[in-house]
Amino acid sequence: MNSKKDIQILRELAKQYAAIAAKPVQDERRALWAAHFSKKKTRPLVLVSFGMHNVWCRKVFGDQAMQCEDPFYRQHERTLRMNIFHNGIGDDYIQEPWFTQAASVMGSWDKPWGLFQGRHNSDMEGGAWQYDPPLKNWADARKLTVTSHEIDEGETTRNVERLREALGDILPVDVVRGSFYSHFSADLSTHLAKLRGLDTLMLDMYQYPDELHRLLAFMRDAILANNQAAEDAGDYSLTSQHNQAMIYAEDLERPRPNSGARQRKHLWAFCAAQEYTLISPQFHEEFLFQYQRPILEHFGLVHYGCCEDLTTKIDMLRSLKNLRSIAVAPAADVRKCAEQIGTDYIFSWRPNPTDMVCCGWDEKRIRTIIRQGLAAAQSCFVHIYLKDIETVEGDPGRLSRWVKIVRGIAEKS
Repeated sequence: MNSKKDIQILRELAKQYAAIAAKPVQDERRALWAAHFSKKKTRPLVLVSFGMHNVWCRKVFGDQAMQCEDPFYRQHERTLRMNIFHNGIGDDYIQEPWFTQAASVMGSWDKPWGLFQGRHNSDMEGGAWQYDPPLKNWADARKLTVTSHEIDEGETTRNVERLREALGDILPVDVVRGSFYSHFSADLSTHLAKLRGLDTLMLDMYQYPDELHRLLAFMRDAILANNQAAEDAGDYSLTSQHNQAMIYAEDLERPRPNSGARQRKHLWAFCAAQEYTLISPQFHEEFLFQYQRPILEHFGLVHYGCCEDLTTKIDMLRSLKNLRSIAVAPAADVRKCAEQIGTDYIFSWRPNPTDMVCCGWDEKRIRTIIRQGLAAAQSCFVHIYLKDIETVEGDPGRLSRWVKIVRGIAEKS
């Protein structure tokens, strides 16, 4: 491997990114997002997200498209190229003036509870997969173990030093620590379905409610203990937080790199319940939300929801006192959500990417859907969030054209 060549590639990209992050528009976006999430009227903000979980990204930003040979440098090359590409989209995404290196926190996405959460993959790229749950009977629950909050400081230091040596004179390197049990790993819903299987989980609510309650209580208590250990260790910082948008609000301290220790009450939390989209509000409360709430109540502000339809569950969510933002997913009834959300919370609208950019390019369809949605939510604090973009049919330029169309409509609304 030619480290000098890799570093030179990174440095050229890093200089491009640093120039983007220094643009005055970044501060304009920070002010807009802070006001928006503080429930102040702004123009509807527009956001696009994508990642290596999307098929089109794996084609455009996969290893075959990278130039660095060393896997460590290649992952940062990919991040830089994706951020530079994102700048060309023209949405309200904030490019922050630092590079990020995650600490080596103990925990595995496929084995967060001591048992491997398998799945049967499709032969088609991007095709649906099927759960292969390890908890096939309740006796297996005795095999569950908890991931403790531990950081491999030696490995973390080595990674940080490598990145700082390569790029530290261009922008600072931020070390993100925090708890392993956060975001999707802390919402209970995601890993519960992987442990039991989605169909089985639904039947458990009727056939084995006591066992399900015990499992949920075990997971809740483990997450709370892990989060508390991370806070006690000083491992939460102003960049170890998420809200599925931009982590700004006038209520909270502005993010900055290497801020030092912060408590959860100073930070955003994100939580979802995608696997419960077809579960009634009553069962959602009984078999999930009452266990999520104690985890979320420790944080300053909370965004709830990802791709699940929450139309009938907004009254339930109101019991979370620090709730600030609610997802309005593609399957949700936009008008009914708007009527319930009003100005009490942020209206995070996610129009269906299939209608927007994934299946043909139809400007009339885009304009109709966006106008109707904004009209329904005209009294709300709205941002429009295009996510889960599996394909752009070989035309990534659709993303910037979509932003231009939507922003034009939003500014007139």
